[in-house]
Amino acid sequence: MSLAKHGSAPTSLTSVSMGRKVKDRLVQVLVYLAFALAVIPLVSVLWMVIKNGIGRFDLDFFSFSQNGIGPRDAGGGAYHAIIGTLEQVLLTSVMAVPLGILTAVYLVEYGQDRRLARTISFFVDVMTGIPSIVAGLFILAFWLLLLGFSFSGFAGALALAILMLPTVVRSAEEMLKLVPNELREASFALGVPRWRTVCFVVLPTALSGIVSGVMLAVARVMGETAPLLLLVFVTSSINMNPFSGPQMALPVFIWDQAGQPNDTAIARAWTAALTLILIIMALNLTARLIARLRRPASR
Repeated sequence: MSLAKHGSAPTSLTSVSMGRKVKDRLVQVLVYLAFALAVIPLVSVLWMVIKNGIGRFDLDFFSFSQNGIGPRDAGGGAYHAIIGTLEQVLLTSVMAVPLGILTAVYLVEYGQDRRLARTISFFVDVMTGIPSIVAGLFILAFWLLLLGFSFSGFAGALALAILMLPTVVRSAEEMLKLVPNELREASFALGVPRWRTVCFVVLPTALSGIVSGVMLAVARVMGETAPLLLLVFVTSSINMNPFSGPQMALPVFIWDQAGQPNDTAIARAWTAALTLILIIMALNLTARLIARLRRPASR
């Protein structure tokens, strides 16, 4: 009896091991299948944009505006829209990124179990679900109608900052929570004040994740169209001053050209969409490179 029992043990272990391998392989196949299904729409969109936008992807498109160019005329470009997008996103980032990171630092480092922190967290959650048109209407009512300012790139940046802020707060908050408490405790044990611990220990440790979250927020607001239609308006000429007068942006340029009933304007819209994607990719790659170069210096 004992020999029979001992003899059956390896067989049962082998069957259990085979069962685990089958389950592991099945889950692995399902993960790969889900990844492929998620990649198919992305690849199809990229392929369509590249195929339709590469025709006007030339030097003229990046060197000229639409000033004096009719909807059916060949030529012209999106130089004025590219300048407007870069300036508006820069202003948006200057307003939203510092405020969002400081809010996340307060929530994680100073606001544990405080009523103010819970209130701020609640409003951040509410702001996350605000439609972009609502942010545009708010700035329209407050900045343009109540205070009397005119259409400008800065007005559009104010609306984009409202949309960008909660994304920055949530992404930075999650990255700060991932910093081990042992690092904070070691810094406190050496007599380092909390503010220096946050500035020179916590933030450098979470820098890579924070930068990635900021770039996700930038990518989100860079493609917004509705607030810009209300606040920045449409123009065919170059306006380098984002604080005065209408200023074109790439999403508005795409909307304007795609609405023209001719192939020339639609081709410009596809090329502008390709340009917008490339700008977002370039910003993401640059931010990741900066974070990777900064990481060794922070240790």
